[in-house]
Amino acid sequence: MKPVVRARDLARVFGDSCGRCLELTDETTNICPQCGSVVACGGVSFDLYPDEVLGVVGESGSGKSTLVRLLHFDWEATGGSVYYNLPAAGMDGMDDALKLSPFLKRQIRSSSLGIVYQNPHDGLRMNVTAGGNVAERLLVAGWRNVGQMRTRSAELLQRTEIPVSRMDEPPRNFSGGMQQRVQIAKALSNRPAVLLFDEVTTGLDLSVQARVLDLIRGLQRELHVSMIVVSHDLGVIRSLTTRTMVMRQGRIVESGLTDQILEDPQHPYTQLLVSSQL
Repeated sequence: MKPVVRARDLARVFGDSCGRCLELTDETTNICPQCGSVVACGGVSFDLYPDEVLGVVGESGSGKSTLVRLLHFDWEATGGSVYYNLPAAGMDGMDDALKLSPFLKRQIRSSSLGIVYQNPHDGLRMNVTAGGNVAERLLVAGWRNVGQMRTRSAELLQRTEIPVSRMDEPPRNFSGGMQQRVQIAKALSNRPAVLLFDEVTTGLDLSVQARVLDLIRGLQRELHVSMIVVSHDLGVIRSLTTRTMVMRQGRIVESGLTDQILEDPQHPYTQLLVSSQL
């Protein structure tokens, strides 16, 4: 089966790199001893397959969020390659998406990718209505009929458990859990092939977390969309994912089936993560 996403040696260095940052850092430290630059993502390679939910777990600062932002073209990669097999975007998995023009990257993002950020303020315009936030993404995807956009927005908000009666309210009036569900509705608007979730349950009450996780599981079963779920919470990873990568200091230190990773961790860092949350 051909991967939907194939990343090879993906890297992001923050600072004035000396050119040897990846060589001089490892899983024990991501700060280059020569120039002081921070290796947020250091040579990450993985495949994401159709209808798969891939987890990325690690402590704060391990590079998880950097990885999804590189995949979504929010940030420029320092090195490596990403190949997308996205027919809707005209991508057949042969061309390195990181080398495409900004216009073509936006085209891939608007036609085939969706992202839900940890902080709703990063993904929503808080002073624009909930329906307007969804419609904004539809506009980017090429929709022009106002009536059709409003109908589609109402459908998506209803699917993500936002009362249609509140679609003309701005997200600033909503609770944190509702704001996350508006983000999910917005991310779904272009029927993406790949959904990226970055710590979507952080800061939410346990009951609200459970509802958001149930929503994500239901959407995956219904839409068969490939997902990457980033979290420091092993409960979220166990609940949603089939395969997991463990990151530390910008590196992948262990990967495998989620049950295997959580029940029989091999790397000392993974063992520490699992034992700390028992």
